[in-house]
Amino acid sequence: MMTHVFMLVLLLGDVQTKGPPMYFMSIDRCTYFASRLVKRYGNYGDVSMVPKEHKATAYCKPIFVDLDKVLVYD
Repeated sequence: MMTHVFMLVLLLGDVQTKGPPMYFMSIDRCTYFASRLVKRYGNYGDVSMVPKEHKATAYCKPIFVDLDKVLVYD
């Protein structure tokens, strides 16, 4: 069965991470994980001090998938 879901996209620097994508039925659940992935803890005094290749961006992209072929989280 085909349906619309939300795919979590994670970029480190300007590079999209590799590996199997994570799909969610709920935009709220997807954005929860997106917001958690971009939190940074460390000794940087300011976000501008974080090296470009370590900066993280995460967002949820609507996508049309076959539920019989991919794992979709609640």
